[in-house]
Amino acid sequence: MDGSTVEITPIGVLRTCFGGKFAVPRQPGMCPSAWGRLVFHESFRHPDALRGIEGFSHLWLIWHMHLTAGRGWTPTVRPPRLGGNRRVGVFASRATHRPNALGLSLVRLEAVDETAADGPALWLGGVDLCDGTPVFDIKPYLPYAEAPENPRGGYAGEAVPLMEVVVDAAARESFEALPKRARNVIREVLALDPRPAINRSDAGDARVHGALICGRDVRFAVARGICRVVEITAPQGPPAPPLPPVLSNGI
Repeated sequence: MDGSTVEITPIGVLRTCFGGKFAVPRQPGMCPSAWGRLVFHESFRHPDALRGIEGFSHLWLIWHMHLTAGRGWTPTVRPPRLGGNRRVGVFASRATHRPNALGLSLVRLEAVDETAADGPALWLGGVDLCDGTPVFDIKPYLPYAEAPENPRGGYAGEAVPLMEVVVDAAARESFEALPKRARNVIREVLALDPRPAINRSDAGDARVHGALICGRDVRFAVARGICRVVEITAPQGPPAPPLPPVLSNGI
């Protein structure tokens, strides 16, 4: 290597409750109930590599934007927080069209799985990543160094407004049959309005959208600030990752 290029190898893959990129939260922590299980590749599957990690509540993940990496990068992007019709510099955003397609997420460490055949593995909460995302590295979050006083959020300084989510009668039986945490994920994700920002309007639209969430095809429609779940079915394809162990906080 001459310093102009760097080789980087994923240490593992993250299995999550999001089967596709549509409806994945745009930032970590915005869907607290979302879960993932980080499975290490065999070369990095060593229990000593995780020694002491259980003492940290949160971890930074450095990951690959593998679903959009082939599109290349652009110097300006249109953030959803600006309605999808105003441009800012790519380095003033968290857009996926980046020079090296690297992502950074702060996630909650829920459990270390030391006994599974593919372990040791990490159960994580508050994830904002698609199922199958390659992970390059993990670093512990340090509250004393990484919780600055009086931070500024620029054009994204305000909290994201949430929509009311209701489940139509036709979808209620399927919804109630899901585990509580899966139901929470669906409600939290849809409250964020996963539709493309540029297509939104106060009155909503007549279209029914679909997203793969928690192993289900969740169909929903939006009108006048309310998101309606109209149908929930089991999609064809690989099964969703299992639920994490129930924790003492009842998540």
